[in-house]
Amino acid sequence: MASSDGCKIKDVPDTGGGSRAETLIAEELREKWEREQNELKSKMIKANSESWESSDDFDGLEYIGGVDLSFVKGDDVNACASLIVCSYPELKVVYSDCTMVQLTAPYIPGFLAFREVEFLADCVHRLRKKKPEVSPQVILVDGNGLLHPKKFGLACHLGVVTDIPCIGVAKKLFQVDGLEKNSTHLEKIGQLKNGGDTFPLVGDSGQVLGMTLRSCNKSTNPVYVSIGHRIALETAVRLVHRCCKYRIPEPIRQFISSHKPPKMGYSSPRGLATLDIPADIQSREYLRQNFHSSNADED
Repeated sequence: MASSDGCKIKDVPDTGGGSRAETLIAEELREKWEREQNELKSKMIKANSESWESSDDFDGLEYIGGVDLSFVKGDDVNACASLIVCSYPELKVVYSDCTMVQLTAPYIPGFLAFREVEFLADCVHRLRKKKPEVSPQVILVDGNGLLHPKKFGLACHLGVVTDIPCIGVAKKLFQVDGLEKNSTHLEKIGQLKNGGDTFPLVGDSGQVLGMTLRSCNKSTNPVYVSIGHRIALETAVRLVHRCCKYRIPEPIRQFISSHKPPKMGYSSPRGLATLDIPADIQSREYLRQNFHSSNADED
């Protein structure tokens, strides 16, 4: 199944079933996470916070990060957490980190980030220690930000805990606040004729939760952009479009890899050959070689 933040999850546990004790524990955890989420949400900034964000050409922006977390097929515990950094505007990969992790926190709808964010944040912290000179000034998250039932998706959560501007970029529409992938939505997609064309995602609440973006001329399938933290929606959409040679923006699409995948718990070796392969495909190949299986779902 696809997770609520646009990431890939298979066979997530049903927190509504099980014993009464398990139900009570799940409810206590939900309440705890909701308090923490609300506290983090109060720190979320929905406007530009850096000078480069206000520049038409993003003058001063040098490094853009992309994060992804892919699960082993049929396994909601073992996953590959990855971070890549691209130079801007060249969009050349200058740093890559791919690490196998184990997620033990339960999946609770609306709180996916509590399962995943620590591993993605760890990738950022490792970069800051190992190669701070290429620390990203903004991170594109394979998932959602404001486009979320709690208005605080993975891109928001990661942005607040790392204090880095973040943007959610999802491949599938998250159907919240009355948004639906119905005939009207598909008709609007058909009206996106050129790369850079957009239309807003307005919920029943009247709030603009994100933008549908035709990211390039080569693909008629759009992506769904939403703000995460410390960036305005218009800026986020412009930047995502600038990062797209193909449908998916390069910081998420590309991945540095050697001819041999790293062992579990190890980051990818630096300075090795660059493979111009989508990150999600590379992650699945990595998982196939480590676990003889991968998540075949795409969101």
